[in-house]
Amino acid sequence: MSGRPLSLSRMTTALMIALPLLGGSLHARAAEPETVLKTTRSWDGTVYRSYPDSQPEITVLRYKIPEHSALAWHTHPVINAAYVVSGHITVERRSDGKKRELGPGEVLAEMVDAEHRGVTGDEPVELIVFYAGTPGVPLTVKAGKQN
Repeated sequence: MSGRPLSLSRMTTALMIALPLLGGSLHARAAEPETVLKTTRSWDGTVYRSYPDSQPEITVLRYKIPEHSALAWHTHPVINAAYVVSGHITVERRSDGKKRELGPGEVLAEMVDAEHRGVTGDEPVELIVFYAGTPGVPLTVKAGKQN
């Protein structure tokens, strides 16, 4: 190299040659998706039943649960999955006490028609829950309540 600065056109040419060799590109690359959950079963191993033959309805809810909280025992009549944004939560099945703990970045395939609850520890928890339901069908039913 002669020690003189590169012209704009020579720098552009150098970048066009070097970027592909370094794994880069002058064009934005599409982000590759990462599958965080793909299942036909809830977290306790129960196979999901078929969807009802009616209009589908997707609902996405954000839950913010305080530390040292125990949610009421409840069921879900529709398939749903919870993504833990922050904090740690323990999910417990009422029938036998089976538990699963989840932390940030983890996803839970929720139970359908089985009583369960979430319990938080020393930190609040934020969840994003995706429900695959149908219009008019509740997303959550507190234990002991009838539709």
